[in-house]
Amino acid sequence: MLQLHSVSKDYTRRGKTVKALDDVTLQIAQGDFVSVVGPSGSGKSTLLLILGGMLSPAAGQVLVEGQSVYDLNSSRRAAFRKAKIGFVFQTFNLVPYLTALENVQIPLLLAGKSDDKQKATASSLLERLGLGDRLDHKPSELSVGQQQRVALARMLANDPKVILADEPTGNLDPDTSEGVLTFFEEVNREGRTIVMVTHDMRAARKARRTLRLENGRVHSDDAVPGGKEH
Repeated sequence: MLQLHSVSKDYTRRGKTVKALDDVTLQIAQGDFVSVVGPSGSGKSTLLLILGGMLSPAAGQVLVEGQSVYDLNSSRRAAFRKAKIGFVFQTFNLVPYLTALENVQIPLLLAGKSDDKQKATASSLLERLGLGDRLDHKPSELSVGQQQRVALARMLANDPKVILADEPTGNLDPDTSEGVLTFFEEVNREGRTIVMVTHDMRAARKARRTLRLENGRVHSDDAVPGGKEH
């Protein structure tokens, strides 16, 4: 499903070269749920962006469902990403002047779906996430946890096979975090592949497998002790 072959990525900071990823080779099977942990600056977010087709590596190859992502030109890569991959970020990136329903409609609009299809799909997803009575509320009228659930609904709008999540519980209280993680377990059971960057080891233990990055390299790749089988 997801493959990295000898992938490296360098940054230049204050005149010095920093290796964000250093010759990483990795395979993630379809339907897996992987947490990525490690200290700040270890390459976790870089790994996620490269997997998602949003940041070109300096060297190596990235494949999603057998497609070499960075052999595609920018427009074809964007279309591939839109069709295959859903993103969840610590910052929800909701459009403040749009309602919850309209925010979830955005990817459907960009995919060329009819207005009726957009509204039906967006309504169904929001109802699934317990926001059926908040369709017409703007982000400022929602709690932080509700805003994250709108972001989750929007992420699912195009029915992605792969979900990439960067600190999805970072801004949330424990109860709301638990709800988000339970939702990830549900969509993972539906067959979606999840890669989740997190500093929260409680969240990491929800995954089936944990990768630990240090200095741009995978230092361990293990089934999570006590991790859940779905």
